[in-house]
Amino acid sequence: MFQRKPRRFSRRQSNGRNFHHSHEKNSDNRGLRSNSFSNSNPRNNFQSQKSAEKLVEKYNGLAKEALTSGDRVLSESFFQYADHYMRIVQEKILNQNKVINVSKDKIQNNRETSNKIIDDNKDKQNQNGGEKK
Repeated sequence: MFQRKPRRFSRRQSNGRNFHHSHEKNSDNRGLRSNSFSNSNPRNNFQSQKSAEKLVEKYNGLAKEALTSGDRVLSESFFQYADHYMRIVQEKILNQNKVINVSKDKIQNNRETSNKIIDDNKDKQNQNGGEKK
């Protein structure tokens, strides 16, 4: 007789029938699902692993290709994606410049503070040296 392929993900029925039935059949296979969320195969296939710069190049190329094939609507869509990622790249560069400027300011402030401390210590030594004589 025709045997049905077992479902990969069993659904619970609201009236409670066949609730434990699937576990009784394959009691040996209960532990096999523990690896279903391993990191080797990411579940989220939509998040890109590419950088924003690479995505700008990708969508600009796709837009130009669609434009040469005569599909202006598709090319405009790709140009919008490229524009979106270009804005992300610009924001990333702006944030990097802010971080660099802040770190430069901190370094300058540290130098000024350390120079002031050194000068104060020299003045104290000069004053103490003058009193000892």
